Amino acid sequence: MEDLKEIAHKALSVLDLTSLNDGDTEKDVIDLCAKTVTEGGSTAAVCVWPKFVALAKKELVGTGVKVATVTNFPAGSTDVEKTVAETKQAVADGADEVDVVFPYKAFMAGDKEIAHKLVKATKEACGDKTQLKVIIESGELKTPELIAEASAISIAEGANFIKTSTGKTPSSATLEAAETMLNEIKKSGKHVGFKASGGIKNTAQAGEYMDLAERIMGDTWVHAGNFRFGASSILTDLLNVLGVEIEHNSQGGY
Repeated sequence: MEDLKEIAHKALSVLDLTSLNDGDTEKDVIDLCAKTVTEGGSTAAVCVWPKFVALAKKELVGTGVKVATVTNFPAGSTDVEKTVAETKQAVADGADEVDVVFPYKAFMAGDKEIAHKLVKATKEACGDKTQLKVIIESGELKTPELIAEASAISIAEGANFIKTSTGKTPSSATLEAAETMLNEIKKSGKHVGFKASGGIKNTAQAGEYMDLAERIMGDTWVHAGNFRFGASSILTDLLNVLGVEIEHNSQGGY
């Protein structure tokens, strides 16, 4: 079993440091980007509102940290045209990854066609260079059957990752939902990653998710190409475990 420091180091390397607050400002995004590179290692990405993609991209020049954003967020509407437009703009602004919300309410009401259509269209809008993460909102889907089906649709229509949650609903990531989603990835036989988002507050909890993923997918599966955490509050605990401070140095852009 890995010790807590090893878990913290691995968790930091797969962290999408996230700020999706309604009142986020340019300064908030600059400050967020400044936290990505630490003595304990770098995070995998930052995840910010679409309007801040270009700024984050500028701030992170030379760090190797990716820029992710969200579309169709957080409501998960059925408006394919709007979602595609948001996605194309994010790609044009330099987004490395787009986290799109699955139309989970319509899906729960029985409309499977719109789920297929929206994910497929968003994947096409991402093009060849931008990865697509599909947020299925597992806490709202609730049942293993719906979680599995939403995961399977997302995978079939080209998702590069499937993600648990927006973090904007009462129930975010759970180990039970993660297990269902990881098993769908394994069953598909495709190279698809998994992202746990919301409700993961400390290093020990992060370790439980990584252990689960390795048990299902293999001992070497957990790395930034396959696995992510969507969080911001966990960073402080990870760095405390590693015994390092957050470095608030600017990352380019000058």
